[in-house]
Amino acid sequence: MTRIYSAAHINKPVDQVFNYVTSPGNWPQWHPSSLGVSGATDHSLLLGEQVTEEFLVAGRGGQAIWTVVEREAPHRWVIEGQIVGRDSGGTVSYTLTPRDGGTFFGREFVYPTRGLLFTLLNWLFVRRQVQRESAEAVRRLKAVLERQEAYT
Repeated sequence: MTRIYSAAHINKPVDQVFNYVTSPGNWPQWHPSSLGVSGATDHSLLLGEQVTEEFLVAGRGGQAIWTVVEREAPHRWVIEGQIVGRDSGGTVSYTLTPRDGGTFFGREFVYPTRGLLFTLLNWLFVRRQVQRESAEAVRRLKAVLERQEAYT
C-alpha cells in the first residue's frame, strides 16, 4: 500500500471547509486530477452515497466510483474508490480540525501496489507524481476557499 498525505491551514471555519470538500461538484475546481463528476454532486455526501469521477492521475485516466464509508461531520470524511474496469481503487480520508481561527485540513490517499511491475513503476514514478498532484490539490483548495467570501 502507498500512503500520500498532504495538509494545509485554511483560514475558514471547519464547517465551511467540510461542506465544500465533501461536495463532489467542487472537486474539479481545486483538484487537478479531477476532470469531472456525475451523480450526487451538489451536496456534502452522506454515509453510503456514491459519485462517479473522471480522473487523470499520474498520467493515467479513468473513472472511479467513490462511496462514502465514514462521516463524522465536520471533522472526518472517508471515501473508498473502485476504478471502473480494474480490480483496484483507493481510499481518500479528510481530517479537519479547528485551529487558530481556521481549519487544519489533512488529506490522505492510500492505494494498493499490486504486482511487481506496478510496485516498480510506483517506486520510480507514480508515487512522486501522485504526491505532487495531492500537494497541488491542497494548495489550490486553500486558495479557492480563502478567496471565497462565503460558501454555504
